[in-house]
Amino acid sequence: MPSELRRLTSYAHGGGCACKIPAGELEDAIRDLIGPAAPDVLVGLDDGDDAAAVRVADGLAVLSTADFFTPVVDSPYDWGRIAAANALSDVYAMGGRPVVAINLVGWPRGVLPMEMMTEVLRGGLDVGAEAGCPVIGGHTIDDPEPKYGMAVTGIADPDRLLRNDAAQAGLPLTLTKPIGVGLLNNRHKSTGENFPQAIASMTALNRDASAAALGAGARAATDVTGFGLLGHLYKMCRASGVSAVIDAAAVPVLDGAREALRDGFVSGGTRRNLDWVRPHLVTGTGITEDHLLLLADAQTSGGLLVAGEVPGYPIIGHLTAAEPSAPGEPAILTIR
Repeated sequence: MPSELRRLTSYAHGGGCACKIPAGELEDAIRDLIGPAAPDVLVGLDDGDDAAAVRVADGLAVLSTADFFTPVVDSPYDWGRIAAANALSDVYAMGGRPVVAINLVGWPRGVLPMEMMTEVLRGGLDVGAEAGCPVIGGHTIDDPEPKYGMAVTGIADPDRLLRNDAAQAGLPLTLTKPIGVGLLNNRHKSTGENFPQAIASMTALNRDASAAALGAGARAATDVTGFGLLGHLYKMCRASGVSAVIDAAAVPVLDGAREALRDGFVSGGTRRNLDWVRPHLVTGTGITEDHLLLLADAQTSGGLLVAGEVPGYPIIGHLTAAEPSAPGEPAILTIR
């Protein structure tokens, strides 16, 4: 054990969902692994949705997901809370209710104290309790880089799932949390500055937003995480065969995020997100590279992006009929 511990985020090469494998590389890797689905599989790998959904009885679908990542903040307790909220979000993004979770932990024993791991797990347990989702056991490995997350099982009405392939032209687009946590997290990792507004956003459950979306009759949604707003919107539009128009000025942004962008705290994950969607973008007058980097910012435990109006949350654009941008790629995102 070192005599003096460094900041927790310094033990990781990346932070939060920004450490995801880039979307294009991931899709290439699994393209040939998508086989015929069983009759009761309602949502599988095909469209890269937030969780798998399997019908187990009339009126009942089981949702299954897993999510974990490297430290995004220096507080182990807050990291645990953020990772748990992020994992639970996949169930909420499908219109479901989480019913049980198990921990997934990679820990550099002999480098970081076990008492610190206890605080990470305590954070996850507290968020699970807030969600009414028991956290029961899990799996740990000795890992040179700390990692934490959860595998979550949920339930949903199979006829009221929120899917990313059910968006329709003419619907407004609603976003339920501000973006910009990636920029603030990257600044925190680089400088040690603390941003309570980012922690508050990342630890907020998407439970109420999910219920509001279902109550408003929505049928299509996804959560905005590591691929950024543009990346997740592109995946939804591609899966649904529609295009989208985004009003950049209407997108809510966390305090301090624009300043972090101005000062250059842009993660590699964010730049990869923008590179991936750039061929499918049309930009209006006055839209700069900084606008696009902000919209591509790799989020951790972001909000829900919903096809439809959800009372109490901002509308950031609308869906339109598909306009082909390349062979086999029907989605165009217009940023104005």
